[in-house]
Amino acid sequence: MVQKYGGTSLQDTDRIKNTARRIKGYRQKGHEMIVVVSAMGKTTNNLISLAREISDSPPKRELDVLLATGEQISIALLSIALNEIGVDTISLTGAQCGIRTSNLHSNARIEDIDTARLKAEFKAGKVVIVAGFQGINEKGDITTLGRGGSDTTAVALAAAMKAPKCEIYTDVDGVYATDPRVVPQALKLDRISYDEMLEMARLGAQVLHPRSVELAKNHQVPLEVRSSLNFNPGTQIIGEINMEDIRISGITSEKNIARISIARVPDKPGIAYRLFKRLSENEISIDMILQNLNHENANDISFTTPTEALGEALPIVEGFAADIEAQEVIVKENVCKISLVGTGILGHGEVAATFFETLSNLGINIEMISTSETKISCLIDGKDSDTATRTLHRIFFEK
Repeated sequence: MVQKYGGTSLQDTDRIKNTARRIKGYRQKGHEMIVVVSAMGKTTNNLISLAREISDSPPKRELDVLLATGEQISIALLSIALNEIGVDTISLTGAQCGIRTSNLHSNARIEDIDTARLKAEFKAGKVVIVAGFQGINEKGDITTLGRGGSDTTAVALAAAMKAPKCEIYTDVDGVYATDPRVVPQALKLDRISYDEMLEMARLGAQVLHPRSVELAKNHQVPLEVRSSLNFNPGTQIIGEINMEDIRISGITSEKNIARISIARVPDKPGIAYRLFKRLSENEISIDMILQNLNHENANDISFTTPTEALGEALPIVEGFAADIEAQEVIVKENVCKISLVGTGILGHGEVAATFFETLSNLGINIEMISTSETKISCLIDGKDSDTATRTLHRIFFEK
């Protein structure tokens, strides 16, 4: 089996020893095991801070070399802890266990995994401890996989080794219908489909990164999210889905996003293409897009982007607006995307009606709307996020 332990499961030596004892228990049941680990606690953030003290824009290659050390500390300490309690282990970096990636530093993609070393270590009877979040490119350079990289590593290894299951251990008991920090009585889900989990992950649920869920779906790797602090059953993420039934799975609230609007854009073919091509060329992440038909042959175009990308996106948009002689660029930073996730909801108007009615009764204005087969999303003012989340959970789950 493949197991992944996050930073909170390894934040100090006591937690590392506890994780080692858990792994030993599975090993004693006869499992061949790959254990993928993240960096301890806030190690990655601390390493980034060190780099920022020296440079405002450190080279991405050198940043990868630096950040990869966090996971290497974890694999060595966990391997030491396991050997101390009689479990034969070996720790391997991403490169050592054959994870080959693209050349893009800080956000590389896994292209292939050479499993020869892993199989050799299994044959020698060892539990293999793998550094998540990293690999090696065709030049032999260390690369990192970006946010959620250790989840992605675990799922990729499970797919490559044809493991029957991949368990993701964290500090919560599973996947909840909404953030339990906002709604303490939030419902824990026993099962959820890949598609529903993918939407929740994309819309701000922080239990799993979207890349890992997408990879699991593509390779049909069964996932389970569990707590490393107890032995309670977790949430199973599987493939079955019946689009004819209405099933509300969760409510997500994504903060740290900004809305950029260009007012009075000339109503001509190709304008939107030119804008978003320019943003794409600069690798600016775009989410919700709205074009309003205005008057006098002019439109307003609005879109959302992560707040962290605003500093890079805004000059591009302002330059484009000047080129096309648009009226002005308007930015609103404190916005939130609140979403209802489930299956069969788009074809049933009563679900959308209840969603919109709830926001209306709270006096919350909807700024943008987007939908798909498995979600309805609204952009609202950030100050209303928690109130909306709590009320929607009560309406849809506390019946």
